[in-house]
Amino acid sequence: MSLPSRRITRIAGTLQSVYAFFTQSTWARRREDSNICDFTVGNPHEMPLEAFSAALGRWSVPQNDQWYAYQDNAPAARAVVAASLREQRGLPFEDDDIFLTNGAFAGIAAVLGLVTDPGDEVIFLSPPWFFYEALITAAGGVPVRVRVDQATFDLDLDAIAAAITNRTRAIIVNSPNNPTGRIYPPATLAALSQLLTEASTRNGRAIYLLSDEAYCHILYDGNAFNSPSAYYPNTFVIYTYGKTLLTPGQRMGYIALPPNMPERESIRSGLFVAQLMTGYAFPNALLQHALPDLEKLSIDIPHLQRKRDTMVAALREMGYSVHVPEGTFYLLPRSPLADDLAFIELLAMHDVFCLPGTVVEMPGYFRISLTASDEMITRALPGFAAALREANSR
Repeated sequence: MSLPSRRITRIAGTLQSVYAFFTQSTWARRREDSNICDFTVGNPHEMPLEAFSAALGRWSVPQNDQWYAYQDNAPAARAVVAASLREQRGLPFEDDDIFLTNGAFAGIAAVLGLVTDPGDEVIFLSPPWFFYEALITAAGGVPVRVRVDQATFDLDLDAIAAAITNRTRAIIVNSPNNPTGRIYPPATLAALSQLLTEASTRNGRAIYLLSDEAYCHILYDGNAFNSPSAYYPNTFVIYTYGKTLLTPGQRMGYIALPPNMPERESIRSGLFVAQLMTGYAFPNALLQHALPDLEKLSIDIPHLQRKRDTMVAALREMGYSVHVPEGTFYLLPRSPLADDLAFIELLAMHDVFCLPGTVVEMPGYFRISLTASDEMITRALPGFAAALREANSR
């Protein structure tokens, strides 16, 4: 028998640029080097929140003999999430509508497994998070790529409408968007809701919206977050704590069903099964026990905004073209070379490492993660300037 399987081969085909960068690039060879300035992915470069470590320590002490037994959707943890959503969103989320997951990755996979039959089409927006296309393919769906408006980075509603067919089953929306930092405004989400409602009626079955809200608490300049669930009832809210706490290796998140979602009872039972079949996609017991404390915590968002402002001002003064993101912890400057992969290698010669735009379907751009430390930013700025000068001299 030959390996890998045809299914894995198809999935791997959607990840070629991602796999190549994360395994074969200069960054892949030097990522453990303490001398580099690493802006590549959203990893922490400073010690974690003391309150996070303290919470894990406090809740690691067993309170009964079942403390570390099998855990799925712990009632106490579900209640914490539902209460938080009721306060934040002003909608009456119920405890039974919360499904705890080991991160948004597992949440998206579980929902796709629930709603997608082989051959169903799932729309995803480009530029996307790396793994949307692969997850759709893994669920047996047919990925349908729709570019956002390249001038505003807003949703292109006409392009979405043109992409919908009678086989469309779902659409994935990520706001604030990684990598553009765009927060989709209420008018856009209301128009999207009307579009999806009309298409669902026309198709005779619901088109579901998967709302990837990983960065919904990382907002700048007093911006408000607008959830599609406030506009479209057939929305699955999907969240991870890994961004707000900057602990991406501690996998915890949730799926939430809005209170006006049709057929919630059957969806509830189906989601539980989908979580089981997604490799027991529940957070570990300790994280669920600690959730009452962790829900209250956040990294320093004003500090992130200061890093954003410092980087944007410095890069613009050097001559880079870079917009100001409304949320997330990423910048997306234009590459001074048309070949962004070549420019990333040029930056690497100065010990500065960023993500090439090609990896996130934005050729001609590159992505900077603001999770780098202040010291790293200061140390990297001369490298950014030197690489730009060298690119312009070619």
